[in-house]
Amino acid sequence: MEISKRRTCVGTVVIALLLPISGIWCFTELFFMREPHDITALRKDPVVLDCQAHGELPITIVWLKNGQRLADTERTYILSNGSLYITEVEHRRGDRSDEGYYECLAQNKYGAILSQKSHLTVASMSPFEVQPVPTVVREGEVARFICKIHANPPPIITWEFNRTTLPLATDRITVLPTGVLQIYGVDKQHTGQYRCVATNIANRRRSAEAILTVIPAWEPKTLQKPVIIAGPQNITVPVHQTAMLECVAIGSPKPLVSWSRFDHRSIDVFNTRVLGNGNLMISDVKVQHAGIYVCRATTPGTRNYTVATAMLTVLAPPSFVEWPESLTRPRAGTARFMCQAEGIPTPKISWLKNGQRIHSNGRIKVQYSSKLVINQIIPEDDAIYQCVAENEQGSVLSVARLIVIMSEDRPSAPRNIQAETVSSSGILLSWQRPMYNSDKVIAYSVHYMKAEGLNNEEYQVVIGNDTTRYIIDDLEPASNYTFYIVAYMPMGASRMSEHVTQHTLEDVPLRVPEISLTSRSPTDILISWLPIPAKFRRGRIIAYRIHYRKSTERAVHLVELPGAISDHLLEDVEPDSTYLVRISAATKIGWGESSIWTSHRTPKATSVKVPLAPELRLEPFNCTTITVKWKQAEENDVQIQGYRLFYREESQQETGPITLGMQNSHYTISGLDPRRKYHIRLLAYNSMGEGYQADQTVSTPGCVSVRDRMVPPPPPPHHLYAKANSSSSISLQWGKPAFTAAPVINYTVRCNPVGLQNASLVMYLQTSETHMLVIGLQPFTKYEFAVRLHADQLSSPWSPVVYQLTLPEAPTNPPSGVKATLIEEGTALISWKPPENTNTAVTQYTILYASRKAWIGGEWQVLHREGSITMTLLENLDPGNVYLIQISATNEVGEGPFSNIVELVIPATETVYFSQGPKWSDSLSSADAKGNSDVFYHLDQKSMTGIIVGVCIALTCIIICILILLYRSKARKSSAVKAEQQGNVQLAHVTSPLVNGNHLAKSKDEQWENMETLMPMMPENAFLDTKQPVRRNGFGVSPYQLTELSREESGGSVLIPPTSLPAVFTAMGDTEYSHNSDGSHETGDSGRYSHDSREEMEMLHLSSVTCDPPAFLGSSVQGDTASIPVQPTSGEDQRVLVVSHSTTSDLLALPRPSHMSSKPTSENTSNQFPI
Repeated sequence: MEISKRRTCVGTVVIALLLPISGIWCFTELFFMREPHDITALRKDPVVLDCQAHGELPITIVWLKNGQRLADTERTYILSNGSLYITEVEHRRGDRSDEGYYECLAQNKYGAILSQKSHLTVASMSPFEVQPVPTVVREGEVARFICKIHANPPPIITWEFNRTTLPLATDRITVLPTGVLQIYGVDKQHTGQYRCVATNIANRRRSAEAILTVIPAWEPKTLQKPVIIAGPQNITVPVHQTAMLECVAIGSPKPLVSWSRFDHRSIDVFNTRVLGNGNLMISDVKVQHAGIYVCRATTPGTRNYTVATAMLTVLAPPSFVEWPESLTRPRAGTARFMCQAEGIPTPKISWLKNGQRIHSNGRIKVQYSSKLVINQIIPEDDAIYQCVAENEQGSVLSVARLIVIMSEDRPSAPRNIQAETVSSSGILLSWQRPMYNSDKVIAYSVHYMKAEGLNNEEYQVVIGNDTTRYIIDDLEPASNYTFYIVAYMPMGASRMSEHVTQHTLEDVPLRVPEISLTSRSPTDILISWLPIPAKFRRGRIIAYRIHYRKSTERAVHLVELPGAISDHLLEDVEPDSTYLVRISAATKIGWGESSIWTSHRTPKATSVKVPLAPELRLEPFNCTTITVKWKQAEENDVQIQGYRLFYREESQQETGPITLGMQNSHYTISGLDPRRKYHIRLLAYNSMGEGYQADQTVSTPGCVSVRDRMVPPPPPPHHLYAKANSSSSISLQWGKPAFTAAPVINYTVRCNPVGLQNASLVMYLQTSETHMLVIGLQPFTKYEFAVRLHADQLSSPWSPVVYQLTLPEAPTNPPSGVKATLIEEGTALISWKPPENTNTAVTQYTILYASRKAWIGGEWQVLHREGSITMTLLENLDPGNVYLIQISATNEVGEGPFSNIVELVIPATETVYFSQGPKWSDSLSSADAKGNSDVFYHLDQKSMTGIIVGVCIALTCIIICILILLYRSKARKSSAVKAEQQGNVQLAHVTSPLVNGNHLAKSKDEQWENMETLMPMMPENAFLDTKQPVRRNGFGVSPYQLTELSREESGGSVLIPPTSLPAVFTAMGDTEYSHNSDGSHETGDSGRYSHDSREEMEMLHLSSVTCDPPAFLGSSVQGDTASIPVQPTSGEDQRVLVVSHSTTSDLLALPRPSHMSSKPTSENTSNQFPI
């Protein structure tokens, strides 16, 4: 460890009495010339720890081990020069071990000083933590082995290949000090066993052997993007040591490795060099080397690259920034020593008096660790004081002396000290001036401290000589305090006055906890808060209340927690939403004021990983400065590029963002106003976006001015009470503060809604009375009020804030979403939603309903339901009536307007009901009922108009369809008669060409106009679907479906006729229709499908049949059915045409002319005929 240098004074010591009272001087009475330092020794070796002090003799040297005095033994004793000698270092468990921290204490008549700490350790080596493992690598790639071991001092690591020392002269082998072996461009000769050897002064160890297997490379080599197989790791290195950042990359072609800093600062080229093909080594590390380093592997000649980053943290021992200076002070005076140090981590500062640690106790107190204050100096305070700064890297000390001057020309002590309790935190002190030399008094010093307990800190307040009373208002409630007063003159201070003790009262908390809001996931908010400072607690906190709500909602949720906890997790909140949170605390007296609404926005629900919220801590440095400190969340596993800081004063605009680097862990905000509350939020960000934010509030303390010290302000009004008179006014009352005897007193009342963001909207009202009626307020809005007093050109602080809610108004909107649903005969379900934009809870709903006849006569039936119920049943409704329904909402103030009238139609027809859901007529299937379970809602005027228009359109369409069907029916009948007259001729000439037929030429256009459906094309494996005859009205009808049998020949279509006309056309009769077709149907030429009539549906499955001309007819016809075998051509299957009875209006559609073949294939197939 580096020994800190001490400043010494050269020259003659000047007599203390000739120095100025506030003089600064150096002394040579006692200081160290040599101090002990850290040592690592072998077991059984001798060790000498140096310690040489210089000063006025005699000087006594004492050694301390781990803070305890070390006695001389046969193995351990002090040399004549003060050094400690250990003959044989022992390393055993318990007291026999010599390892530990040693300090040297030197003492003479002026005092004592303590040396810096020396750490004695015994050299050792533990077993391997990480050993090399077998590796399989392709030729030309990189092989890597690693081993780790803990040893003191750090070991030297070498490697062996097949149990012989590995030669390092080749460029393809790199050994890093961290225990890593890298072999580049491996080939068959590298196959073998590898192990590492660790060596230090204590031992030598060999690791287990690992086999390297080399397999053939990929052939041929393909282009491969660069990949970093061993990137740099975050490391922490003490100053002046060596830092190693590894980076191994592979790719095809071989990538180039380069290094840079993330903050774009240049890398120190004098202390850095590259080992192997990309490993960065920094020797003699300094604090400025700390930062984020980026390894970049790039494919040569391209823009393909990949990066890996790591943080280098440098630890530094403490060093002083400000030293304590020696002081000369009179008796009963005050001495202040300052000391500040820096280091990484931040050093801890403590104070010593003559080598003994100082604790705050009465007159002597340590403030913020860096300031030592000694009040009411006594002769025993004349001593040597040391400031000690230490961290895990070492310690450093600085020395200063306090000389006490005795003087007899002093005033006598103040007399008749009296104390009177004012409040839970205030006690009024009064006294009389000193009996002697009172005209020389320039100021008084009031001292007070807690009467109970040990090591209590003493506080001091300085006031002018023009008053003999003062209120101490920062005391803890329910506590005993001891007071005394000292009078000051230019040459010194008086003795202490007599001590008085007084007890404070308990009260509600004066301040609210300062909360911090963070999110660990998009659906939660962690609320944490700091304990209320003792002087504002006013008693023991027994409970906390947390109010929270969404910024877009008025409903406030309440959570009450015990006073022993300091955080609470809100779960199941909505992502990407702004929530408002506030907190209040309570003592056994009651609840204190609530904090202002603190906003927090929950993160978005996304799969992208962004940084978690940092752990935020705020500390007021002084009345105008706040120190912001943070650290990364322990659960954070996402890389961070930096931080963004925002801050704002309460009710003011936000300042920011302030962008900070990722290496920053603190920031100082200055230029703030005293006694103000500030809201600060901090978030980390990276390339994926901004992370979760941390929100916290903090208050700046007040600045003590000369006027504040000389003339204390009057106390604020007390017992402020607020009561709501109406929805727009609140009555205020308060009490005149005690001990205020000014003839003219005015008051200022501050009024604003809770959570107000615009400070210009705050109202300030003046009055000389102790009561006021504040008017012009918003209904059902929570307001905060505070009062301050003005007397003799002085203003008191604001009184504690009180909150009051104005009374709500009657609902201004009716219930919304009113629906009426018929659920069974004579019973309907009425449902609704609460009124929109309501400010208060609904206490009751009023339902008015009546039939249309009763409504005309003004006869309404009334139902009332509780405010928590939003549905009801209307029973005993008469069928065939239309009921009108209206609903209104009522709160504690009055009734609101009624909703629009909703009509409910009660059908008069008989209905069939299902076991569940709304009830329907039997004309609906179960599927229909299920699909229409939401009918019978209310019908307003617009809905009725739409229904009437729709019905009219439907009726018009039906009439048009009927006319079209009548017209087509006549056309079909005439066509059927013509077809019957020509049937015999067509049957006699089956093989004749139909295209050229005379009748076809005459009637083709007429038939085409009447044709509605082309015959659907059926597959070759079509089958016959028959039904038994059905006898109706004495007529026997055998309805069959003519199933399509088709074949494509030369693009034409041929229809096979029945054997005789009676087989095709029979007497008209009713037929039973069965339709089982789903979806769309494959069609013939045109692809059209018609459902114009039931007769047309009979022909649904008929289509054109393409086949060879039949060889014979008639023999296969049986009964009413004509079965026509068709003689197949070569290789073709026999096909059968089945014809059924039908009406004379049934028509077989002809193919369109454009789809008919104009080129016959044979004589037998060239003729077609219509049926």
